[in-house]
Amino acid sequence: MAKNLIIVESPAKSKTIKKFLGKNYEVVASNGHVRDMPKSQMGIDFEHDFEPKYITIRGKGELLANLRKEVKKADKIYLATDPDREGEAISWHLCHALKLDPEKTSRITFNEITKNAVRQSLKQSRKIDMNLVDAQQARRVLDRMVGYSISPLLWQKVKRGLSAGRVQSVALRIIADREAEIDAFIPKEYWSIEVSFTLDRVKKPLVAKYYGDPHKREITSRQEVDEIMAELEGAQYHVADIRKSQRTKKPPLPFTTSTLQQECSKYLNFATRKTMQVAQQLYEGVPVKGHGTIGLITYLRTDSNRISDEADAACKEFIAENYGEENIIEKAGAAKSSRKIQDAHEAIRPTYVELTPARVKESLTRDQFRLYQLIWKRFVASRMHSAKYETISVKIEGNNHRFTSAGSKLIFPGFMSVYKTDEDKEEANAVLSKVTEDSVLTLAELKEEQHFTQPPAHYTEASLVKELEELGIGRPSTYAPTISTLISRRYVAKEKKNLYLSELGDIVNQIMVSAFPSIVDVHFTATMEALLDGVEEGTVEWKTIIRNFYPDLEESVSQAEEALEKIEIEDEVTDVICEHCGRNMVIKYGPHGKFLACPGFPDCRNTKPYYEKIGVKCPKCGGEIVIKKTQKGRRYYGCENNPECDVMTWQKPSSEKCPRCGSMLLEKGKNLMCEDTTCGYLVQNPQKE
Repeated sequence: MAKNLIIVESPAKSKTIKKFLGKNYEVVASNGHVRDMPKSQMGIDFEHDFEPKYITIRGKGELLANLRKEVKKADKIYLATDPDREGEAISWHLCHALKLDPEKTSRITFNEITKNAVRQSLKQSRKIDMNLVDAQQARRVLDRMVGYSISPLLWQKVKRGLSAGRVQSVALRIIADREAEIDAFIPKEYWSIEVSFTLDRVKKPLVAKYYGDPHKREITSRQEVDEIMAELEGAQYHVADIRKSQRTKKPPLPFTTSTLQQECSKYLNFATRKTMQVAQQLYEGVPVKGHGTIGLITYLRTDSNRISDEADAACKEFIAENYGEENIIEKAGAAKSSRKIQDAHEAIRPTYVELTPARVKESLTRDQFRLYQLIWKRFVASRMHSAKYETISVKIEGNNHRFTSAGSKLIFPGFMSVYKTDEDKEEANAVLSKVTEDSVLTLAELKEEQHFTQPPAHYTEASLVKELEELGIGRPSTYAPTISTLISRRYVAKEKKNLYLSELGDIVNQIMVSAFPSIVDVHFTATMEALLDGVEEGTVEWKTIIRNFYPDLEESVSQAEEALEKIEIEDEVTDVICEHCGRNMVIKYGPHGKFLACPGFPDCRNTKPYYEKIGVKCPKCGGEIVIKKTQKGRRYYGCENNPECDVMTWQKPSSEKCPRCGSMLLEKGKNLMCEDTTCGYLVQNPQKE
C-alpha cells in the first residue's frame, strides 16, 4: 500500500488529523517555520533585486533531519499548513528545506479540522499558491527593512534594545495621538434636570428628564438652571403626548478575528494574545469525552463573516429542534464595510453546532470553555430572528417646558434567548404603561445636577484592535503580536485594560513622527496593506512594491541620522549622596525609565528611584512636585513627601495658581485650567503661545 505523508505545523494538529485517517497516512509536525531571514543582518540581497536570504532556523536541524527520513519513506507528500499567507509560506519553505519533488508533493487546506474537511481537502489537493507566498514575502521584507533600518537609529539616539516596526509604529502613534487629545481636553459644563411625579393608584413615581422649552435645549450654566427652575415654580404638569411603537434589534454577525478579540476583552477580560492562544487550542483539537481529540472551532484568523452553506443548514436545523422554527432567520445579515475583506475563510464558528457548551464543558479548561461558549452562542444567534421590543415614550409639559420619559419591553427574544450582552438590558419602566393622556400628575421632586463632558477614553486592547481594523492597518494575524510588542517594549503601559503611553514610548513616537512621517502615516500604511492584497490576488508584482518603497526609506534614514539631535542619556550627577559609599549618585536610564545609581558600580550596587522635579511647589505642604510612575510605567505628578502628603495629578501642574479659588492650574494642551472643575477657570498658557 502507498505511504502518504502529511506535514502540519503543530503536534496538536497532527494528533487530531491522525485519528481521521487510516494506517496509510503518517502525520508529522514542522513546529512552525523552518527557514527565516537571519537575525544578525538585514538578510536582503540588494544587489540582486531585493532577494531575501533564507537560512535554517537555529535548533531546527534535528527536526528537519527527521522530516527528511519520513519524506524518503513516502510515495505522496501533502503540505497541510494553515490556510493563509503564513501557512502557504511555511509549505513553500518546507519544499525548499526538504528538497521535495514537486511531482509527488501537493498542498491541501481546510478551514476546520474535521473528518469530512480533511478527507475533502485530500481530494482537492493543489500546487503551492505563489501569489500567497509572495504576499507573505513582501510583508516580511518590508517589515525587515523598516525594523533593521530604523531600530539601530533608535539605539543611537535613545538606547539599545529599542525597535521600530511598520505596523507597530503606526499603532504607537495612534495611542500617542489619543493621549495628546486627552491631555488637551477641556471639560465643558452642562446640567440635567429630573422630575418625579406621583400618579393616582400607582405606588412607584414616574421619572422624566428635562427636554427643552419646548424644543430641545442644552443647559450649560447654573444661571440657566435657576431661570428654568423659577419658571417651573408652581407650574401645572400634564401629559402632552404618548407614543407606542415597536423596534427590532438585529442578531449579531458571527465572529471575525477582530470582533472575537474585542468581545473577549470586554466580557472575558482576555488580552488579545491570550484570546488567540486559547482559540488556537480549540482549532487544533482538544480531547472531548466520547469523541476523542477533535477541533472545536474553525480557523481563527479571518476578516470574513461568511458561513458555508452546510454549516448554515446544520445550524438552522439545530435551532428548529431546540428553539422552534419561528426563531430561524431566512437570510442572515452581512457586514457593511467600505474596506476590502479578504474573505479567504469563513467566520469563526463551532465545527459541530450540536456540541453545545454544556456537552463539552467537563472536557475543557475554564478559559477554553468560556471562549468556546462565546463563539458557539454568537454563531447560533447569528442564524436567529431579530429581537422585538415594545417601546413607549411619554412627553410631559409644564409652563411651556417639556420633559420626556421612555422605556421598552422585550416581547419576542429571538436571538437574545441564546446571546445577550450588557448592551441588551431592557430600559424597563413599568409606570409608563399606566400613564394615559388624562393622568393627573402631582409633582413629587424636582432635582438638578451638574455634569462635565468627559475626554475621549484611553484605548484598550479591544478598542485599539477595532481602530486598526477600521483604518485597514494590519491583518487578523497581526493585531495580537503588534499590541504584545508595544507592551513588552514598554512603549505602552497597560493598567485596568487601558493602554497608556510611557515616557519611552513618547520619545520613540516623537522620533518616528519627525524623521519618518510616511512610515507612521495611517493612510500610507493602509495603502501598503491594499498593495499586499493585490499581490495575493496576482494583480501586483511583489518586488515592485519593494523597489518603490526602499529608496524613500533609505533617504529618510540618511536624513534622520544627520538631522536628529541626539537625545543624550549621559550620567547626570545629582546632589543625592549614596549612603553606602558617600559618592554623589548619578541618573541612569533603564528599561523602566530613569533611576539613581551609585557611580561606584560594580563595587557599590546601590540604586534608588529617581523623581524629576518640575519646579512647582506642592500647594498642600510646600514640598516639590516631582514626576513619578505607576508600577506599570504610567507617568503622573505627585508630592515628594508622599505618603505623608497625598497631592497627585495626571496632568502637569503649573507654578501659577488659580486667581479665582487658589487651586493648582494644570496644563491642558495650550491652556491652563483650574484643577477644580467646578471653578472652571481657563486661560491660555503663556509658555505655549
